[in-house]
Amino acid sequence: MGWIGEVLAWFRDPEHWRGPDGVPTRLLEHVGVSAAALGIACALAIPLALWLGHVRRGGGLAVNVSNVGRAVPTFAVLVLLVLAPDPFGLSTLSILVALVIFAIPPILTNTYLGVREVDPATVDAARGMGMTGPQVLARVELPLAVPLLMDGVRLAAVQVIATATIAALVAGGGLGQLITDGFERQNQAQVVAGALCVLVLALSVEGLMALLARRVNPMRNVRVA
Repeated sequence: MGWIGEVLAWFRDPEHWRGPDGVPTRLLEHVGVSAAALGIACALAIPLALWLGHVRRGGGLAVNVSNVGRAVPTFAVLVLLVLAPDPFGLSTLSILVALVIFAIPPILTNTYLGVREVDPATVDAARGMGMTGPQVLARVELPLAVPLLMDGVRLAAVQVIATATIAALVAGGGLGQLITDGFERQNQAQVVAGALCVLVLALSVEGLMALLARRVNPMRNVRVA
């Protein structure tokens, strides 16, 4: 039958679609921890990046420091957190912290660059109209920075979805559990099926985030004469 047939047979087995180890349950676990990590990363990185880009001071240092996180393997961070005392250890908190650290750099960098790349003449014109600093940020810089900001969020979302598979290594569940269980049972079909589930989810999130980016872009209906 070949490995493709075995994978299809695995997906057709109703036992793999119900119960605590079924695909729907693992999918919800995966989406839940990924969404939580992305939300926390956005809440931390976006306000900071907007402010740094607006005041145009210290942003370069912040971006460089955050980018160090890209050089540190998420799995290594997760292992250190698992070995740490309470409230970390084998907990959801350890997984969340590791994923948040991984998600912050693209969001912080893109948001900061989006604000910094706003034409200074546009900012000066807004100030000349009597706008205060917060008004300039909210009405001029933020709308113009939205495309880059959303690119950063989209990139972080896809990376977090893919990286959240490591949660299974510390009993965190998710779609990665399908893969680790497949390795333990030497079940190649389950390993491939789990990987395909992660791939489909990542591509779906990529497409949804691209659509969302177009919807929230305040400049989407602006036409250049």
